[in-house]
Amino acid sequence: MPDTDTDRDLTGTVVAVTGATAGIGRATARLLVAAGARVAVLGRRRERLAALVEELGEEAVTTVAGNVADPDVNHRLVSAALDRFGRLDSAVANAGVGAYGGIMDLSDEQISSMTATNYLGTVWTVRAAVPVLREQGSGGDIVVVSSVAGLRGGAIEAVYAGTKFAQVGLAGSLDRELRAEGIRVSTICPAAVSTEFALGAGRSEGDAWLEDVLTAEDVAAAVVAVLRQPRRLRTQQWVLRSMAEES
Repeated sequence: MPDTDTDRDLTGTVVAVTGATAGIGRATARLLVAAGARVAVLGRRRERLAALVEELGEEAVTTVAGNVADPDVNHRLVSAALDRFGRLDSAVANAGVGAYGGIMDLSDEQISSMTATNYLGTVWTVRAAVPVLREQGSGGDIVVVSSVAGLRGGAIEAVYAGTKFAQVGLAGSLDRELRAEGIRVSTICPAAVSTEFALGAGRSEGDAWLEDVLTAEDVAAAVVAVLRQPRRLRTQQWVLRSMAEES
């Protein structure tokens, strides 16, 4: 029987990661491959997917280009993992977009896109992965990268916070649904992260305050730590903040 009291060795495990062409998703793919895992990654920018393969190696990465808000794209991601690596052990629902502004400041198109990407994109990723994890019968992990905005939204992010509250609620219900099948569901809720997130939509490149917040690697390390937990443990929710940021 496997030792349930030690950290899991991720060598040879297969992880699907969405939103992998920048920020947290790209950092997560890098850390997973460094830990010996193989990754199936999803993103919209083909040139960045190609660069990630060149960086990490064809033997460790398979890619799918597309929009996470499309259910079929998520099924293609899972199929790519199965076709290339023969199994799927974990799914990291990371893809997300953001924009700051009051309730009347965003366009209808921005609101629809944000909702489709942040919430429905997470739903489609989970729905693509769960049947495979169930069929394999050995449990697995679903990690939802949400935000502290999903616990308490700020004054200029109501719509964004709503999508993140939806993710947190989804993950909590999934934990109660799937735990008995050995599938762990974890929500990572970082505060501000210095990435391309919301650039041109409330953030500007080079903003001085971004030097004091979390890095993409900080959040990626939390994702990997959750996956490494002994199978007898589960982290339902993990809030991260930099030491420089007030709560």
